[in-house]
Amino acid sequence: MAESIGTEHVSDWVEVTQTMIDTFAEATGDHQFIHVNPELAAKTPFGGTIAHGFLTLSLMPMLAKTAGAPAIEGVKMGVNYGGNKTRFITPVRSGKRVRSRFKLLKFTERHPGVWEQVQEYTLEIEGEEKPALIAEWIALIYV
Repeated sequence: MAESIGTEHVSDWVEVTQTMIDTFAEATGDHQFIHVNPELAAKTPFGGTIAHGFLTLSLMPMLAKTAGAPAIEGVKMGVNYGGNKTRFITPVRSGKRVRSRFKLLKFTERHPGVWEQVQEYTLEIEGEEKPALIAEWIALIYV
């Protein structure tokens, strides 16, 4: 896996729908009007509803499946360990398409059978100059 450090993989595009946003609001209890009330959100500088920042972060596993990164042999499971950095840069408006770029930054053995994988996760918004978010994300990989 060390030979893959610095390589980047790009996911397919996915539309962030109002249904996704509403479902996320229900799951998290975050019903702020900028996410769930199109009429009120239209009066804000966003011009409409926007996805929760944590929704955009939580798209990471789904998008990773389509990014074409090489599989790690012998994996029993992987778990989120956390992030070193996460920045929500540009809001994702309802109806916009996003895709992710994953760049492997580090892959080291913490102890026998457990590896630490650090990736840069950048979520791009179709037609936007700046990304929605950039995160340095850590996963523990058990083999």
